[in-house]
Amino acid sequence: MSNKLTYIQGYSENITSQVQELIKQKKLGPYLLSRYPQCHDLATDKALYRYVQQLKKQYIRQSVPITKIIFDDKIHAVKNALGTHTFVTRQQGAKLKAKNEIRIARVFKRVPVEFLRMIVVHELAHVKEKDHNKAFYKLCQYMEPDYFQLELDLRLYLTLLDMKDDIYSIQ
Repeated sequence: MSNKLTYIQGYSENITSQVQELIKQKKLGPYLLSRYPQCHDLATDKALYRYVQQLKKQYIRQSVPITKIIFDDKIHAVKNALGTHTFVTRQQGAKLKAKNEIRIARVFKRVPVEFLRMIVVHELAHVKEKDHNKAFYKLCQYMEPDYFQLELDLRLYLTLLDMKDDIYSIQ
């Protein structure tokens, strides 16, 4: 069963044993559905862009602009990352141009808004803090007080996806 727990390997034995029991009893999906029953309605890249910009304006207004925000088919959440933040600088003549992008794995186009928000908050925090350090996680919690619980629950959802059980595809 350890291969089914790829996403929660860093968690305590207490948590992993509880998750193993939920999986054994086929209650992991129902547990997540009871906590997060509805998916968000951000169906387009344009809607995602507006959503992210609204959060950015609310929490990190003074940070650099983000030029591109999309759901990306090329990010494979189950294998790589949930989303990515890229920062590229280019010299155009005498000017130095900066370009920030946020790309969210397309699999998160059909999840509860809480999961999407956690991912967006994570990527927005990278606009100000490049490394996963104390300041980074403090900023994540400032933007989303339940950040750590949402991260765990999102990891549980990814565990279900790994087991080929997508509880949100049938809604």
